[in-house]
Amino acid sequence: MHFSHQALKQQIRKIEQKVCSFTKLHKEASSGADARPKWDNRAQYLLSCIGFAVGLGNIWRFPYLCQIYGGGAFLIPYLIALVFEGLPLLYLELAIGQRLRKGSIGVWTSISPLLGGVGMASMIVSFCVSLFYNTIIAWVLWYFFHSFQDPLPWSQCPLNENSTGYNEECEKSTPVNYFWYRNTLNITPDIETSGSLQWWLVVCLATAWSVVYICFIRGIESMGKAVYVTATFPYLVLTIFLIRGLTLEGATDGLLYLFTPDWNTLMNPQVWLDAATQIFFSLSVAFGGLISFASYNEEKNNCERDALIVGIINSATSLYASISVFSILGFKATNAYKSCLNQNILTLTNDFEIPDKDITLENYDEWITKLNSTYPDAIASLRECELQTFLDQVLLVRTGLAFIAFTEAVIEMPGSQVWSILFFVMLFTLGLSSMFGNMEGVITPLKDLNVVPKWIPQEVTSGILCLVSFLVALIFTQGSGNYWVEVFNGYVGSVPLLVIAFFEIIAVSYIYGIRNFSDDLEYMNGSRPNIFWKACWLVISPVINKPLGLLPFGFSFSPHVRRLSKANQLKYFCPLSQELFPQTESKPYPDWVFAIIILLCVIPLLPIPIVALYHLTCRLSRRRSNQSYPNAYSNDGFQIETQNTSTQSA
Repeated sequence: MHFSHQALKQQIRKIEQKVCSFTKLHKEASSGADARPKWDNRAQYLLSCIGFAVGLGNIWRFPYLCQIYGGGAFLIPYLIALVFEGLPLLYLELAIGQRLRKGSIGVWTSISPLLGGVGMASMIVSFCVSLFYNTIIAWVLWYFFHSFQDPLPWSQCPLNENSTGYNEECEKSTPVNYFWYRNTLNITPDIETSGSLQWWLVVCLATAWSVVYICFIRGIESMGKAVYVTATFPYLVLTIFLIRGLTLEGATDGLLYLFTPDWNTLMNPQVWLDAATQIFFSLSVAFGGLISFASYNEEKNNCERDALIVGIINSATSLYASISVFSILGFKATNAYKSCLNQNILTLTNDFEIPDKDITLENYDEWITKLNSTYPDAIASLRECELQTFLDQVLLVRTGLAFIAFTEAVIEMPGSQVWSILFFVMLFTLGLSSMFGNMEGVITPLKDLNVVPKWIPQEVTSGILCLVSFLVALIFTQGSGNYWVEVFNGYVGSVPLLVIAFFEIIAVSYIYGIRNFSDDLEYMNGSRPNIFWKACWLVISPVINKPLGLLPFGFSFSPHVRRLSKANQLKYFCPLSQELFPQTESKPYPDWVFAIIILLCVIPLLPIPIVALYHLTCRLSRRRSNQSYPNAYSNDGFQIETQNTSTQSA
């Protein structure tokens, strides 16, 4: 009887402690609500979230993945990742940020001090992503400044040093490739050759960070005004490009190329990893920025509706942009295909002394069949012209879509300067709105950590962060900078995001408790979450996310797979003096670069175990001290002292 009474007392004490902890957590959220900045209206909040989610990845990374992973077949893992991972996590982040009204570190520390490292990991990822992301914006500015020239500088080769002809390196490739690799990047032969800082890229990078600082100088007060332009203007330009693209010759071929599925690619596990990574990177979940945005919201707001709006608009934008992109790339491939045929027609006309205009594009196949039966050797020496081959070549690398394929297509469109200006302004506004979220994902956690004293103005804090980021990002302005952008893009925003997302789901579902979270959602939304959301948070998302997070490490640490996996190879561009330019060759990473890649995957995640171990150690030390020195004002302490006195007397 005495044992059951003591056990009952312990259970009651545990329940009281848990109730007190959650009451304290909600009181902290309510107490900070009045002092915390707020959005001027709901439109600012939604536009900020949409602008953060919809970025450069929707314009070129999604089409790039569709191209290399079987066209329409890639939509299957993409939609599965969206429904069972992206939307549940997006809903979770918006809800927990809105309820607790804190940044990423403050939210997870409030739930449990052991989880403080999850917020720190998000902050580190946001910082690393902002470094290379703003470098891409700097490249966009470089092209934007040159878009006002007539003719466009990448439309023709420059003259040689003697002004007696065109540059030989440029003639061996194309003016577009030459302008990108030589005039813009001045790229080195491989990643091990750093090269010097390119002063024009340094100026563009400084300009990009200055624009970010001006728009973010007063936090959401100034950023909330900027998103009215940065979040809406890209849709206007995309619509213009879509209308123009669909009227171009070859648009149908480009769209068929986009949506024709190759089902065999679904057997490749890397496809599923890249689909999940694209969802995380595109929705901007696990970065911490969405949590910060939601923390400035009214406490009673339907965050489920907001999550569905942001998620659906983001994915719809990817498809919308892909239709625009591939219609224009189909036009580019068709022109290249016709140019190839015309060269062969000219060769046949000269070699066989055929009258001009007898061989046309319409009867080309008939002439080839006729001449092949009589002169097979001559026909075999002709250049092979296949439309599918030219479609395969339009997207060489992710950045190649914007700075190679699209710029080349723009040249062939009437009024090329106007289209070029519109295109790069669109990319600039897309990148800028995403940078707002990255910056918010760094500054707000720093305030949660009390690293920045409250007496320091927001303007100074933003300025210091932008200056430090600019200095670190100078590595991307070297001759090898493009290689490092690909490294950061491929690894900083992949494995760490999946691991962070896993801990976020576990923290809310099992530590904070799905029942407490459902109570919060009922308070904010007016209704409890349905069975689909609960199933995703409790089972489906953690089960899917865990193996995906471990998958890249299986590729990385297996020596055999490391040699075969494309994920662990870096494409080095041949030097411009070689005849193969601009073709690429794949080389494995040097060991020291491979070590840096591992660090980029691991360092952002180190705060998670370090913070947890620190707080566990502190708890153990406090328990030991409490056991050594009983409280004289409690009955337990009195009983222990009485027992010790009785023992000594005996």
